[in-house]
Amino acid sequence: MTDTKNQTKKKETSGAPNSSSESRGNHEQRRNKGGERKGRRDRKGQDRDSEWQERVVQIRRVSKTVKGGKKMSFRAIVVVGNEKGQVGVGVGKAGDVIGAVRKGVADGKKHLVRVPLTRNSSIPTLSNGRDGAASVLIRPAAPGTGVIAGGSIRTVLELAGIKNVLAKRLGSKTPLNNARAAMVALAELRTHKATAKERGISLEQIYS
Repeated sequence: MTDTKNQTKKKETSGAPNSSSESRGNHEQRRNKGGERKGRRDRKGQDRDSEWQERVVQIRRVSKTVKGGKKMSFRAIVVVGNEKGQVGVGVGKAGDVIGAVRKGVADGKKHLVRVPLTRNSSIPTLSNGRDGAASVLIRPAAPGTGVIAGGSIRTVLELAGIKNVLAKRLGSKTPLNNARAAMVALAELRTHKATAKERGISLEQIYS
């Protein structure tokens, strides 16, 4: 009798589901799902970051006078754009070049400007921008002209996605002031449709 009871108990215990193994399996499933979600988020972030291009315009070593002497650091001017009508100029300072560039990229993405582009990848109207002693004149050009500009102005126009444009530097030669003056000129651009809406007239009256 005792043998038969022991056998029936063994069968019952062997047939019963193991709660610890089930909980472990559920935990692994949840962890796998969480990892898949995290992987999707990482991929989306990488795709978003891959749209942006970064170009370093200038890197200079600067000093700051403090109590114990001079503190040396690096300043980087970075232009960030997606070549689809969005561009920004940022400045970063750090003790090393990589840190300064990283800060410049973050600063540029905080100060983005949306540029209205025409069918021919040009700008709709003439624009003039000024920052400090720098003055920049930007005007539209015919298809096939290319980007006729130099220095930091050319970098800003290329990363904005403009492919046919004429630009002229009229004031200071400082790269940072010229880049910011180009940003001011691009920020003031308006399409003919937006101008007609602001003035409360029809689009035909703009062209007449």
